[in-house]
This record gives sequence, structure tokens and C-alpha cells, in this order.
Amino acid sequence: MCTFNIKTSIIISVLLLVTNVELSQTQQQILNENVRFIDVTKEVGIRFLDENGESGKKYFIEPLGRGLALFDYDNDDDLDLYLVNGSNLPGKKSDIPPKNMLYRNDDGVYVDVTDVASVGDTGYGLGCCVGDYNNDGYKDLYITNFGQNVLYKNNGDGTFSDETDQTEVGGTQLSSGCAFLDYNADGHLDLFVVNYVKFNTDENPVCSRKGVPTYCTPEALEAEADILYRNNGDGTFTDVTEIAGITAPAGKGLGVICGDVDNDGDGDVFVANDTTPNFLYLNNGNGTFTEDALFAGVALSEDGRAFSGMGANLGDYDNDGFLDIVITNFQDQVNSIYNNAQNGFFNDVSYVTGIGEKSLPYLAWGVDFADFNNDGLLDLFVCNGHLDDNIAEIDPVGKYEQPNHIFWNKQESTFELAEVGVTHKVSRGAAFGDIDNDGDIDIVVTNLKASPTVLRNVGGNSNNWLSVKLIGNHCNHDAIGARVTVIIGNSKQIREVKSGSGYLSQNDMRLHFGLSNLTKVDKVIVRWTCGDIESYNDVLVNQHLVIKENR
Repeated sequence: MCTFNIKTSIIISVLLLVTNVELSQTQQQILNENVRFIDVTKEVGIRFLDENGESGKKYFIEPLGRGLALFDYDNDDDLDLYLVNGSNLPGKKSDIPPKNMLYRNDDGVYVDVTDVASVGDTGYGLGCCVGDYNNDGYKDLYITNFGQNVLYKNNGDGTFSDETDQTEVGGTQLSSGCAFLDYNADGHLDLFVVNYVKFNTDENPVCSRKGVPTYCTPEALEAEADILYRNNGDGTFTDVTEIAGITAPAGKGLGVICGDVDNDGDGDVFVANDTTPNFLYLNNGNGTFTEDALFAGVALSEDGRAFSGMGANLGDYDNDGFLDIVITNFQDQVNSIYNNAQNGFFNDVSYVTGIGEKSLPYLAWGVDFADFNNDGLLDLFVCNGHLDDNIAEIDPVGKYEQPNHIFWNKQESTFELAEVGVTHKVSRGAAFGDIDNDGDIDIVVTNLKASPTVLRNVGGNSNNWLSVKLIGNHCNHDAIGARVTVIIGNSKQIREVKSGSGYLSQNDMRLHFGLSNLTKVDKVIVRWTCGDIESYNDVLVNQHLVIKENR
């Protein structure tokens, strides 16, 4: 989170006018792609209100918002929904304390099962991630909080147990992003927790601009170090942060994403930091990491600045077989696209791809690559919304409620911008998955001090598709970190199973491939986390394919 000057505001004002003209033209692009997103929040039964605990004191954490998870907790092959909530802060009282909520997907209708499942944490929540840490076949849930984090073990009977104390993964920091990963390929999921800044309500910093009270930027607070917990395989974890080489100077982290960025077969970790340089931890394959962000070209912006990184994700948007990086940033900072140069370096192509200039007027958070129209190219979705509800008193450009965006992936690795929906909100996290199992990717967005938005993709399945669910055996049961390559003729697409996504959120772990008008996949190759490779020939399209590790 950062501020900007008057000169920059004038420049952005011009850009905003240009962008609005272009949006009116590219709105037709949604129709041209035969894709619309319909708000079905009330229709599917979601009754949830985000609470940030505000009472007029402008506590630093109030505008951060929250993430969510789309995951199949009851193994019935449809996506359930977990929504993280805030809590009361000093000066705010509620008759009923806010709590997190779990909604079970019953044939397209979401039923509140929070109390039955025992997952209604009342802490001040920020994010969540999912992974079967005990390999019992049921996905477990980790919550990041201001205060102690929570690990819910899935009991397999529709209920969860709080195993935080037993596993010793609670901590007391202001935690933000999280991700399960099997960094040492021993078949047990480890846990990476990103921590933000050292904050307590008794010492809340006070800030203003032009005499108007505002939320402080993270520069007003000291950074907090991240933590890596190794899974001991017996239901407990050990803090191995220093042993594993997670020893970069403390950053002010928000987003974390794991994936094999250097194609050497093991999972790397990227952390988006807010006003401090980003981290790229390359897995050495021996239980340790090397921090490489500056050398790789992803620590700073193209002009050498530490941007206000919020959310981050990985995806091979140009189908060259290497994962690229996207980072969302503050208003007047471009959303960054780093193209993987395949030699240990990344190139900042934010402007070249058409993302940079179009993102300048907006303050961005949740983000991910997904093929929304099933044409075989990964598009990009970005959540937007400002920090200060009084921003209009300070800045002629700033808007508190902002539109969310899809950047359609066109040929030659360029993107075209379109707004999603007609109602602007203060959006934060986003999760992606096929919630109605109809073959296209839907979106759920969290909104600050408001209800979430469930966006159903209508028309995306007019092109063919393939969904792949992996089940590990020798490797971790969720196959987190495994890579699937789909080959059709001379073209290929890659996806990896991941825990943690974008801004404080969790996606469907099924891997989705758009196939345009193709009617058969020549080969599906699975590279499991433990190194085994399996392949399948002549795979039919338009199916939810389940692949179990044979070993």
C-alpha cells in the first residue's frame, strides 16, 4: 500500500479517460467470445457479510479484506465454498460475533454447514489455503489471522477438528497468504505461511493526506518474517524456516504462490511483498531454498522500485512450457507480468502485453490466469478496489468502488481489457473453479464490507475442454505440485496443482484445459511430485478425468 503524487494523478486521469473509451469498445469482446458472467450470489443461497471491525479509528488491518476457498471438502465431486471473515476491533461491538462460514454445494445450491462442520472461527481472518496434510483422502483447511492461525483437520464425516495446538502451526503474527506444498518430495504436505507486518491495536499508526485521515501504508510498520513448517508425517509440523534457507530479510508479504518455475521438477515459492522487494525461493532439491528474486528480475519493477505487491499467481500464458508470474499492485503502479525467459531470468512485459497501462488507474488484489472461453489460451482476471472510503476527498482519480477486469488473451501474447459485471464493489480475494461442473471456469469474489459475488460463466463451454483431477498414492494425496501437460499436435499446455492462490485464496485443485474446437487430446502427461511420470494417449474431451497415481 502506498501513496502517489499530484503529477501522477494527472497522468492517470488521462489514462482513465482513454481506458473508459476502450472499455466501451471491448465490452463487445465478451459477446464475441460467447462468454458472459452472471451474478448468481443470491440464487445459489449465499448469505454472508464481510466484517472488518471498523469503528472510525482506522486500524491498519481494516482495509485488507479477505480471501476464500473453493474446495471439495466432502468428496462428492462438486465445489464447496469457505468464506473467511474479520472480527470486532476495539471500539466495535456486535451482538453476534462475526465468523467464517462454510457452504456445502448441494446440486448448485449452497447450504450453510458452518456450525455442523465446526469451522466457524471467530478470529480476525485474512486468508486460507487447503491441503490434505495427513493423506487420509480428505482436504484440510488452514486459516491465517491477525492473531493465532487455525488448522482444521477434515474428519471425513462432514466435520472438522481444530488441530492447531497439536500441530504447532498457530503462531501469533499478522499472517496473510499461505500454501501447502511438498517441498522435500517425501509425500507429506508442508506449509508455507506469509506474515505481513508487526501490528497491534494498542500502537496503531495514525496517518493523513492533505489533512484528511487515511489508512497508513506498510512503511509505517516493521516487516514480519515468513515461516516454513515441515510436515513430520505423524500429524505434527516443525518450523524449519532457517534450516531450509527461508532467510531473506523480512518482507511485508501478502500473496504467495508455489510452482516449478525453473522446470527442474521441484516446487519453488514466490512471495509478493508490499513496498519491499519480492521473494523467489528456488528449490535446491535437497531440502533447502535459494532466494533468487533480484537475479531473476522479479524482485523490483522495471525501473527498480519495490511495488506494493498484493496478489500473485503463476501460469503459462504463452504456452511455451514455462510458468510466468503475475503480480497485482497499488493504484499508479502497473500490474506486473513477468515472462519466463527459460534461462533463470524473467522479462517484465507488463506494457508489451497490454496489461500495464490499462491497470494504472486501479488498485488491484486477487488475480489468476484461467481459460474462461476455452480457446486454449490463459486469460487473466483481476480484482480491484481502493483502501480509503474517503479517497475522493484526496485524489481526483481515486475511486473506492472499482470494476473488476478480465484481460482476454489474444494471439501473440497480448491481452484485451473488459469489465466484469455492472456493479462496482471494493473487491479483494478471488477463487476460480467450475462450480456447476459444466466445463467452464466460474469465479467467486470477496468484497470488503459487503457480500461476496458468485459469477457464473455462461458460454465458456461452447468450446471443448478437459478437466483433470489427480489423486496421489506414493506422492501426497492431493497431488499438490504435480504437473499435467496436454499435447495436441505440435501444441501443448501445462497446469500444476496448487494450494494457495492470488490474494489470500484457494482455487479448485482440478486442472482445467480449454481445447477450442479440438475433439481429442493426443497425450496427457502427468509428472507427479515425487518424480514419476505417467502418460495417457487419445484422451476424449469434455470430461472430468480422474487420474490416480499407479505407484
